[in-house]
Amino acid sequence: MAKTPRSVYACSACGHSVPKWMGKCPDCGEWGTMEETVARAPAATAGPRATSVARPASPALPISQVSASQAQAKPTGVTEFDRVLGGGLVPGGVVLLAGEPGVGKSTLLLDVAHRYAAAGHGRVLVATGEESAAQVRLRADRIGALHDDLMLAAETELSAVLGHLEDVKPGLLVLDSVQTVSTAEADGVPGGVTQVRAVAAGLIGVAKERGITCILVGHVTKDGNIAGPRVLEHLVDTVLHFEGDRHSTLRLLRGVKNRFGAADEVGCFDMTEDGIVGLTDPAGLFLAESPTEPVPGTCVTVTMEGRRAMLVEIQALVGGSAKDGTIPRRTVSGLDYARLNMALAVLHQRGQVHCLDREVYAATVGGIKVIEPAADLALVLAVASSISGAPVSADIVAIGEAGLTGAIRRVSGVPRRLAEAARLGFRHALVPPGCADGAPKNMTVTEVATVKEATRIAAKHWASR
Repeated sequence: MAKTPRSVYACSACGHSVPKWMGKCPDCGEWGTMEETVARAPAATAGPRATSVARPASPALPISQVSASQAQAKPTGVTEFDRVLGGGLVPGGVVLLAGEPGVGKSTLLLDVAHRYAAAGHGRVLVATGEESAAQVRLRADRIGALHDDLMLAAETELSAVLGHLEDVKPGLLVLDSVQTVSTAEADGVPGGVTQVRAVAAGLIGVAKERGITCILVGHVTKDGNIAGPRVLEHLVDTVLHFEGDRHSTLRLLRGVKNRFGAADEVGCFDMTEDGIVGLTDPAGLFLAESPTEPVPGTCVTVTMEGRRAMLVEIQALVGGSAKDGTIPRRTVSGLDYARLNMALAVLHQRGQVHCLDREVYAATVGGIKVIEPAADLALVLAVASSISGAPVSADIVAIGEAGLTGAIRRVSGVPRRLAEAARLGFRHALVPPGCADGAPKNMTVTEVATVKEATRIAAKHWASR
């Protein structure tokens, strides 16, 4: 008599399964990720000795005799996209692109597919499971992505997608998205752990076997993580995150994992009415327009987004002191709230600037998020400038991490940061000790050891204006 299939609960983050529902996954520790699935009875096995030995399709070769020509990257024509990938798309490579809803993932990939086909690399198949073919055609008309070698199919079954691969024989497959496609060979609902794993494994196997480049679009959770089993990120060759604020046109493409290039590259894009445009040189994008008169409370720093140096202006506004023992308000936009509180404590205790009981508002320009410690010195000087009412000179950049002891610590990539600042016309820089070597000849670099010293040097400079 056949046994009734029993239900198990699998974690949507790591795939760990338990016989009963739990609020917290006992393996990865995530909350609210246990989903009910039907457990399939395991197939009977005869033990390890029952495994048969098969002749390989091709013999093993010395690594020096293996040709690497088939794994050469093919540029897509989207410069910033190719920059993050390490030169372009590799035949047989599988790319996972994740991002929040409405950030522009489908628009970006449709432009990539069009340019790939227009470059003569072969046919491109765009399989969409979220939109109809007519909706994708409207987007293609809007961004000018029409080409005879760009094929379009609206499918939600893996077998149908594989059938299109047999008919079209493309060089590039774009699947939007992997959570909307299902297969009858696996249990669960579309988007579940079992379905996503089975669909991804099937497409990866076909891509490796036939040398087809595959781009999978993935959803993200409310925490910003890629939805589905975590093993999906380990199976693919490249993992990209497409980020952006819905109130800003700036979009950042970050490389999280890349087997064919650097995993810390960042691409900049601008969302326009005609599509997404790559920003090859985003200089000045995160700097405010120079006012007619200098304004206190601003300071420029240089952050590293991957291997790219970007100048970012940090603004601070210090209000009045909190009354009646209330907690002063602290508000940040584009900065880390914890680092702001730490910078204020260091400035108050080590820099002898009274600010702990005052309201502080800090933000970045252009909608970029700055979380690296190298912006601590600029944040401290912006707050001190707002309190003193003396503006920071427009040709100064401040780079350095502020420690709890008040010391300015060294950060990585200082020569590259200074070179970018000098290219944009900045002539003075405040850096940690031991970082002045290799500075541009047309820039005056001053080493500051402590927060107190930095504020004192800045105060003398402000007084000389």
